[in-house]
Amino acid sequence: MYVLLLCFGALAGVTTVLFGFGGGFVVVPVLYSVLLATYGADSGMGQAAMHIAVATSTAVMIFGAGLATLRHHKAGTVPWAQVRPLLASIAVGAVPGAAAAMALSGGWVRWAFIVYLGVTILDGLLRPGFTRHTASGIRPLGKRATVGIGVVIGAIAAFLGVGGSVMTVPLMRRRGASMTAATAAANPLSLPMAVAGSATYALLAWDAAPLGDWHAGFIDLRACLALAAGSWLGIRITSRWIGKIPDSVHAKTYLVLLCAVLVVMLAV
Repeated sequence: MYVLLLCFGALAGVTTVLFGFGGGFVVVPVLYSVLLATYGADSGMGQAAMHIAVATSTAVMIFGAGLATLRHHKAGTVPWAQVRPLLASIAVGAVPGAAAAMALSGGWVRWAFIVYLGVTILDGLLRPGFTRHTASGIRPLGKRATVGIGVVIGAIAAFLGVGGSVMTVPLMRRRGASMTAATAAANPLSLPMAVAGSATYALLAWDAAPLGDWHAGFIDLRACLALAAGSWLGIRITSRWIGKIPDSVHAKTYLVLLCAVLVVMLAV
């Protein structure tokens, strides 16, 4: 089980540094499937599998998004002027998002994950400008829009355990960012959500989820360590490609990966 998670953690690291996914679109379906296969759907672990997958994914993001942010910062690809104003509001939104996920059954969270994936894919395919970069420079958001959008991003990302990429990358593309800048921005924007969301999943579910000594609330600590170790390896190997992928190829590959995750979540 943990060797498998290590391998998929490496894949999560690749998608984190190149696409800003934060690992969630890899970690959530994989860990959900592994828990069901290992413990069975009718066991306590099986019934909590989706909550554990989302919470553990959120915790893994602290490491993966933090390391990817450092790599992108060294490469000079992070548009900090657009990133900094969103950080606080994303952290605020993450707390009610994580609390809402714990209040619903795992089945509802799974279908919310699937629906959001589908909407994001359609938006990227149908909205002009996502697959082709034509703007010169990033248009900033207004102050009120920054706060509102940040709270929504934090809430949805923590609810689904996927980081902010699925919202921040399309947002940055609509504001005129290249895929390199958009995916670079997604990593630091995932950090406040990951920290606030992980604390919420751990503290509010501390007594509600008696899943064993290696769990902090719904966070599976052993799985988290295996995934984080793999993520480090994937980020280290892939960092050399930062800024070197053609923009249109980068954007289309982003959508293809989202489609692959959607198929996996529908199949499990």
